[in-house]
Amino acid sequence: MTTRMEHANLHVRHFDDAVRFLQTAFPEFRVRSESVRDGLRWMHIGTDDTYIALNEASQTSADTRLPYDGQPGFNHLGYEVDDVDALQLRLAAAGFRDSTYPNKHAHRKRVYFNDADGNDWEFVQYFSDKPEERNDYDLPDEA
Repeated sequence: MTTRMEHANLHVRHFDDAVRFLQTAFPEFRVRSESVRDGLRWMHIGTDDTYIALNEASQTSADTRLPYDGQPGFNHLGYEVDDVDALQLRLAAAGFRDSTYPNKHAHRKRVYFNDADGNDWEFVQYFSDKPEERNDYDLPDEA
């Protein structure tokens, strides 16, 4: 059996900005299905093989959690891309905040961006097909 992530499901406050973020990061993403349920927007956006389910938030959270602050919750979603430099340029040109911390590795390049809701997204490009190089955690991963 092969395991792969089929989709992620997110509640977002800024629905249109979430769609714009995803379609900027992933130009191949299209709206697979959308509707209004109980007065709130819902959408599947992605490819035939993978997608993000977006749900319009019905409440404002009092939670002040930030990624990596030690509280339970996700820190980022990570996606492999073919050209991380082009993706970085597209997202920056669209006004999204680059949250990339210094990192340098011989076999991969990673960039991070925040969407309009403050969610952090990682994008990685690998420069090797060898699993032992792609998954090497012993090399310095800092600038």
